[in-house]
Amino acid sequence: METLRIGGVDCRSLADEFGTPLYVYDEAKIMKQADDAVLNFSSDKFDTEVVYASKAFSSVALFKLLAAQGIGFDVVSGGELYCAMKAGVGMDKVYFHGNNKSDQEIEMALDAGIGYFVIDNVMECNRLVGLAEKRKRSTKVLLRINPGISAHTHEYIMTSKPDSKFGIYIENKEHIYNVIDTLKESPYIRLAGFHSHIGSQIIDAESFEKALGTMIEFLAEMKRSKGLDNLELSIGGGFGIKYVAEDDPVPLGQMCANLVRYAEEALKKSGVTISKLITEPGRAMVGEAGYTIYTIGDMKKSGDKNYIFVDGGMSDNIRHALYDAEYTCVLPEKFSKESQISYCIAGKNCESGDILIADIMLPEAETGDLLTIYSTGAYGYSMASNYNRLGRPAVVFARDGKARLIIKRETYEDQYRLEV
Repeated sequence: METLRIGGVDCRSLADEFGTPLYVYDEAKIMKQADDAVLNFSSDKFDTEVVYASKAFSSVALFKLLAAQGIGFDVVSGGELYCAMKAGVGMDKVYFHGNNKSDQEIEMALDAGIGYFVIDNVMECNRLVGLAEKRKRSTKVLLRINPGISAHTHEYIMTSKPDSKFGIYIENKEHIYNVIDTLKESPYIRLAGFHSHIGSQIIDAESFEKALGTMIEFLAEMKRSKGLDNLELSIGGGFGIKYVAEDDPVPLGQMCANLVRYAEEALKKSGVTISKLITEPGRAMVGEAGYTIYTIGDMKKSGDKNYIFVDGGMSDNIRHALYDAEYTCVLPEKFSKESQISYCIAGKNCESGDILIADIMLPEAETGDLLTIYSTGAYGYSMASNYNRLGRPAVVFARDGKARLIIKRETYEDQYRLEV
């Protein structure tokens, strides 16, 4: 019987061994994405570094895998930093992002000896300088600049509007100069360069070309006004992946090569130099490598809509409920059968918005069938919750016909362990 295999393991075997709902990653796909990124993101004119945006999915096993490929890590909380520490990754390759780091998180990162803080605002800059002096810890920073580039993506994941919560708007020179001058006076904090990010799930390469051009013009202005040159520049990430048939994203390796080419061309025209170019793929590194396997339970027809209810839902994948994200799914053991019925794939959470896929054509489904959703490797587990006291699913890596558990399924006891 023809069936879907992930990393060489069929879905039924995975479900039988580990239960459902189940997140499964094709380990070889992750490694290929990492290799393609590192290979193509290189230049003979400046250093380069690929940094994984770990908010997409973080685990000790994944961090170890990516660190072995020479990847750095973008963390946005003490929890993600702790994961990097548990994985034993080099702290010099850790970049601490975020717009409201607590003093405790800053102190934790300073004591760990991370490579970079990415400063979001003036207040954070002042707190970091004070805490570094108090603890006598040195570090480097990138200042996050909002370049004001409008990318074609959902409003909730657009990060570069003039009124965005992230970074300092590129036209707000008073705040930018304030940070630069403050850091210049600090004996512990060195301004290494600048950072930008324009949004997530961006498929067109032109947005990144425009962002790089804008940031390199900004570097030229900083050279003229502040005498800054040969700094590091992070162009962020946000590269889109394929969720449905209509999506046509630029492959990660090609996008990385494009970024380097855009940067080299813009730098040549501008008359400035950079010491390093940094990019931060997250979703593009793990998204298409991830799958979620569910078991179909009850089914019903309501009005003109045929519902399939699965044993998970918005508690393990909130993206459709949050911003109408689209997905493709299959019945992995009915590949050879014709897709002839329109179904709405809904979860078991007590919420009208608990929909995973609003409308998809599938073969006739039955209770007990498996249902597998593609491209759930990013922002599935990392955004999962205990809504309705549902436990978070287990996570498995599969490769060469073998599967290994990397995160256990959450039990009732796990959920109540903090109650007093």
